[in-house]
Amino acid sequence: MTAEKYTFPVTDGGFDAVFREYRAIFEKQLRTVCDSFCDNGAKYKALYDAASYSLEAGGKRIRPVLAFEMCRVCGGDINDAVPAAVAVEMIHTFSLIHDDLPCMDNDDMRRGRPSCHKAHGEAVALLAGDALSAYAGKYICDSDLSAEKKTAMIKELYDRTLGMIEGQTIDTDGKFDTLDGLLSMYEMKTSELLTAASVMGCIAAGADEEKISAARAYAHDVGLAFQIVDDILDVTSTVEELGKPIGSDAQQEKTTSVTLLGLDKARELAKKYTEGAENALSAFENNEFLCRLTDLLLNRKN
Repeated sequence: MTAEKYTFPVTDGGFDAVFREYRAIFEKQLRTVCDSFCDNGAKYKALYDAASYSLEAGGKRIRPVLAFEMCRVCGGDINDAVPAAVAVEMIHTFSLIHDDLPCMDNDDMRRGRPSCHKAHGEAVALLAGDALSAYAGKYICDSDLSAEKKTAMIKELYDRTLGMIEGQTIDTDGKFDTLDGLLSMYEMKTSELLTAASVMGCIAAGADEEKISAARAYAHDVGLAFQIVDDILDVTSTVEELGKPIGSDAQQEKTTSVTLLGLDKARELAKKYTEGAENALSAFENNEFLCRLTDLLLNRKN
């Protein structure tokens, strides 16, 4: 399904240049995908306009970048990772659309602009999320990958998607008595899709089980670190930096790593999981980009 052929960025260009090129490749392919939504007919325009609105809203694009880079360090072809990158971002976007709905977190802003349900209406936003969750699998099926890779990717993607949804279900209560219980929910809510991206990148490259296991271990720990940093930023950041409301966890009386541990201990825990993620990367050669990305996620401001 990827008409245009891409090549991996030149890694000696520096981290920022490589990251920008990965994002540029992804955004170009995503634009093609969103343009193709028009082929589904004018009567569905509201649905696919809402889906495109959220897909193209920007964001860090960490999951697509992970899919690309895991493919690279496993010796693959970036074009084989494109279906994984697009599909996992569709699932991530579907989860954000639904997470912002009034029945969930009721957030009016996402990535610095109105949430999908504020811009397109609650019913259309709900259906746009549904459409993206289905379109992700379709996109992989329609790709030029081998049947074996398609099957492995789709199983990984939807196993992890179900885990993410189960984590969101646990989180609807928002109350946790222990840190272990909270972290278990974070593993599902955040680590699962990072795992999907990382493992699908390995699958794209035809990696062996040793590297796939290392990718799982990496994504597990980087996901926990990422969510703990989110907790910290909800207390310490600003609306302008985050592009969404701050203090929402406190307003909803949610248990977070900060409420259980305090800011300093939460920062220590995020650092611990970051170090665990970086240790898992020892299974991969030429892992400097991934190590740098992992460190930046710990120290990010948004």
